[in-house]
Amino acid sequence: MQQQVAVITLGVADLARSRRFYGDGFGWTPVFENEEIAFYQMNGLVLGTWLKSALELDMQRRCNSASSPFALAHNVASQDEVQPLLDQLVAHGGLMLRPGDAPPHGGFRGYVQDPDGHAWEIAFNPAWPISAEGHVTFKG
Repeated sequence: MQQQVAVITLGVADLARSRRFYGDGFGWTPVFENEEIAFYQMNGLVLGTWLKSALELDMQRRCNSASSPFALAHNVASQDEVQPLLDQLVAHGGLMLRPGDAPPHGGFRGYVQDPDGHAWEIAFNPAWPISAEGHVTFKG
């Protein structure tokens, strides 16, 4: 079995609000969008933001408000990029969870929550190079 993830889909309550966060906050442009979903081409996978009610219908599963902790991550090329991006995301509808700081294991990171409660880690890790295509390589 090939080790890969093709699509990550996040359920959202308000697609326009979500577009402001991802489009204006991160500066990402959807490759496809309609009244229920927006797809963003990433570096090797696609991120989807889909109205929660439509996603639940598609999965044939009702989702409750309880969730398990998880975070998506966006790595940047330098420590100096972390806090400005966190601030930009907050200015476009995000909620600061943790301002940028240096964790004990190295690098620099902070956390922001999107308007639907999905946590994003914005991180710089000097041991994980980022290619020109945006691919992060785990160097351990």
